[in-house]
Amino acid sequence: MWMIFKKEILELLRDRKTLFFMVALPIVVFPVLFGGVIYFTSQAMEEAQTKSLSYAIVGQEYAPELVEKFQEVDNLALQTLDVDASDEEALKAQIKAGSLDFIIAIPDNFSPLIEKSGQIVFKIYLNDAELNSVQQRLNDVIDEFETQFQRDAFSRLGMDESQQVTLLDPMVLEKVNVADKRESVGATIGGMIPYILFILCLQGAMLPAADIGAGEKERGTLETLLLSPISRTDIVLGKFLTIATAGVVSALVTVLSMAVWGVILAQGMAIEFVSSFIASIGTIDVMLVFLMLVPIVSMFAAILLSLSIYARSYKEAQGYMTPLVFAVIVPVLIAAVPGIELKGIWAWVPLTNVALAIKELIKGTMDYVQLFAIFCSSVLIAGALIAFCVYWFNKEKVLFR
Repeated sequence: MWMIFKKEILELLRDRKTLFFMVALPIVVFPVLFGGVIYFTSQAMEEAQTKSLSYAIVGQEYAPELVEKFQEVDNLALQTLDVDASDEEALKAQIKAGSLDFIIAIPDNFSPLIEKSGQIVFKIYLNDAELNSVQQRLNDVIDEFETQFQRDAFSRLGMDESQQVTLLDPMVLEKVNVADKRESVGATIGGMIPYILFILCLQGAMLPAADIGAGEKERGTLETLLLSPISRTDIVLGKFLTIATAGVVSALVTVLSMAVWGVILAQGMAIEFVSSFIASIGTIDVMLVFLMLVPIVSMFAAILLSLSIYARSYKEAQGYMTPLVFAVIVPVLIAAVPGIELKGIWAWVPLTNVALAIKELIKGTMDYVQLFAIFCSSVLIAGALIAFCVYWFNKEKVLFR
């Protein structure tokens, strides 16, 4: 078994394509892609906030002071409206045609005497399907007038500051969070950690799995290996360990790479988050998280090797393996749904129970007795899949179909 394992690992290390997908891709490509998305998204948001927008005002005569404040806002250019201001369809057409970025309509009841004028409702005509910050820019001005109008109204009514606060917000719901920092962090990101780890393990194992089984069939080296004085069980276990090792290494390399690149790309902003996250989780729990990955990777490796042995070619093996990604995503995403807990039937659903256990470990709320049961059940499933893989490999009609 160890001789086969050593042989497969050496062949794996000689394969530049496999090494690229296992090492170079996680270290360079994935972080650059994620970093690029974050960078361009932030640039687009910044551009939307600073972009010069053209606009028109309907009902300027009702609030000349407000109009002056709008004109003082940076990157807003007031234009003359060349359509009938009372025709709402014409106003909408101006926006759709791109002649103006937005139109704001000031109601005729605009007045600082809000206790008499009633609620003042502004209408903004804009294309909200595009990225813009129109409402944010206008709210900064309108909020200033709103606050001043409120103060003046309270002053006329003879209310002191405490009465004003009570009137504006008569009932307050005060939340007292009894969860510690670790539990709060775990509840926020704990559901995504298993998703990332499982997918990385599966993706890292798929490429070597297709090459170790179906690839050997295509190259004609499988027959030579079967003629050697090594039992088929040892051959299967050696190949199985190679695939499992590739999955774990790929996942670890990707996670470490993204952590390092996250600090670099964020220019130090991620340091506080990373340090607080690591400090909130105990060393034993981190080890248990990765220990829980052992039966999961074993399941993946056994299934992938069985499919690779069955396939006639490398391409056919990849076709069989691709749907596994969706089969893994669904039960893991269930674990990330709020309200799904490690209780009842969910404690017995494969993959979902391990994902929930990892989430509880990160939160620090895991019942370790229950963890033992989940780990043992996962090991039994993995053992059954490995046994099936050995049985599959011993059938001539499967090997030489």
